Amino acid sequence: MTITDHPLRYELANELHARPFPSLEVPSTATYLAIKHPDRAVGRDRQADRDHLIALLDRHGAPHPQPGATHYSARIGRHELKWESHTEFVTYTAFTSTLSARAFDPTDFEVFPADWLEQAPGVRVASAHIRVQPRPDDASVRGLLADWFVPESLAVSRVLDDGAILAGDFRVDPAGHTRFAVFVNDETGARRVGRIVQRLCEVETYKSMSMLGFARVKQIGADLGQLEQTLAHLVDHMGDTGLDAEQTLTQLLTTSAALEQQMARNSFRFGATGAYEALVNQRIKVLREERFQGRQTFAEFMMRRYDPAMRTVKATEARLAALSDRARRAGELLRTRVDVERSAQNQSLLSSMNQRADMQLKLQKTVEGLSVVAISYYAVSLASYAGYPLAKWLGLSKAGLTAALTLPVVALVWWSLRRIQSKLH
Repeated sequence: MTITDHPLRYELANELHARPFPSLEVPSTATYLAIKHPDRAVGRDRQADRDHLIALLDRHGAPHPQPGATHYSARIGRHELKWESHTEFVTYTAFTSTLSARAFDPTDFEVFPADWLEQAPGVRVASAHIRVQPRPDDASVRGLLADWFVPESLAVSRVLDDGAILAGDFRVDPAGHTRFAVFVNDETGARRVGRIVQRLCEVETYKSMSMLGFARVKQIGADLGQLEQTLAHLVDHMGDTGLDAEQTLTQLLTTSAALEQQMARNSFRFGATGAYEALVNQRIKVLREERFQGRQTFAEFMMRRYDPAMRTVKATEARLAALSDRARRAGELLRTRVDVERSAQNQSLLSSMNQRADMQLKLQKTVEGLSVVAISYYAVSLASYAGYPLAKWLGLSKAGLTAALTLPVVALVWWSLRRIQSKLH
């Protein structure tokens, strides 16, 4: 018995197994780079990202990825390269099973040539230098941490049931990279080490991407404050009878349009910031941190430094939505006031039109009365001319004939006009 598969069944099932964690032996070094297009990163030309990857692979004679691939792994020289394409950025991670004599030596990043980096279709948004080495005794760990990191912002913790010690200060060193150290116990397997390193890279990247939302909030802060003051002023004076309601409505609609424009421009960034924040917290949570000699953990570092920035973004998003709702409600109220005023104006206009109609009717009746006189005058004249022969036969003078015809003619004209009027109405 056969059944037809959904056309996306295998693609979706394989997606769950894509982008596997690397398997790292100890000691090793990981150099990590995340590149983002500066504008409209979601709609960027992804083929340009793949072309940039291929340019690096061609330097080492490595095979090319499949068309449309979103992740790829290959051997380039003495490094194992891992490339991934994400919604807004691409990442490069190069692993090598050696440690430089100098900790966090900038030459480790020479796997990414300078001229190749200059041709990148974007800008660097994250860069991490991760040193993985066997775990010495705690005293030696303390000494190395003091030499490698800034104590004030250092975060250290034991992770994955004390399988390793992680350390990092989330600062950019003089070479332009964020440093992380991983001290691994002897019994910790290569796959677990790979998961630790991968999660460190993800924490650094998603932290940097979510902070773009905080930077956006600072950029629009002044404009948002000005819009809020304008809206408050308009609402405060919306009930003043001395102000022109239609002019106030126009100003209010302009402010509302500006707020909607801000929401349209920043809604994606605010949504992405929330998603990246959730990923940062989730990646730290799965590390199952335990405190190392009273030092702050990664979660505590984020709580003190990172969480306030994320709360600022959320507060600004809520503030912008609230301002937009206020402007909409104020606009509806002001439209109601304008409609009421227009109804009153229309009623006054109709009343004046009725008065003018009455005046026109009276004037019309006056004109009709005058028209009876005018028509009767000409009718009497015509009847007089027609009756001259008869007047001579009857022995009447011209004046006598005119006097005799005046009353009957006037009566006839008046009766005819009344009859015509009655038929029209």
